[in-house]
Amino acid sequence: MSDMHDRVILFDVDNTLLDNDAVQADLSAYLIDQFGAVAHDRYWALFEELRGELGYADYLGALERYRLEEMHDPRVLRMANWLVDYDFAGKLYPGALDAVAHAQRFGHTVVLSDGDAVFQPRKVSRSGIWERFDSHVLIYVHKEEELDDVARLYPAKHYVMIDDKLRILAAMKALWGPRLTTIFPVQGHYATDPKLRDAYPPADLTLERIGDLMNHDLSALAPR
Repeated sequence: MSDMHDRVILFDVDNTLLDNDAVQADLSAYLIDQFGAVAHDRYWALFEELRGELGYADYLGALERYRLEEMHDPRVLRMANWLVDYDFAGKLYPGALDAVAHAQRFGHTVVLSDGDAVFQPRKVSRSGIWERFDSHVLIYVHKEEELDDVARLYPAKHYVMIDDKLRILAAMKALWGPRLTTIFPVQGHYATDPKLRDAYPPADLTLERIGDLMNHDLSALAPR
């Protein structure tokens, strides 16, 4: 991993390559159908509580907390199977893996994601993303705080970050400056929230969807 690259292209996962809003909608429908509205609301309350504590989404951790509250309901055990066996490949955005293949013509591609150490790798693997990136996958708690480690593992003259969160892109740009080109696919609830869009500077390049990356010559992306 220590070879110097001309260009390393970093891809987020949730709502960048994979429609995570749709995954959550399916989980909500499953919870209501199998457990009812009260259990649905309680699970998501625990989910948000845990995200506030940890700083990332922990689906299995929220389930474990819910299980402790409902220890005598054997149905809860089926929820874990639903999560780990979910068809994540079916929730890839149209053209997502084609966009990755296109980027691989211009640089070394790496997944740079946030998440827990169990469910997030499972999601990346079952979706086909892990294989597409030839196992070049990084998952941190706060990826924007781990850029020194990214640079250590994948040193490059220039970096490109593709992410649906302007907050992440702005934080990385503040640290790497002209060493980084930011690309913003307008997908998912974070990207389409006007308040969040107005709160941060625009990315270097904005895409309507991730598949549009194939219309761009990434060899032109270099320090300004």
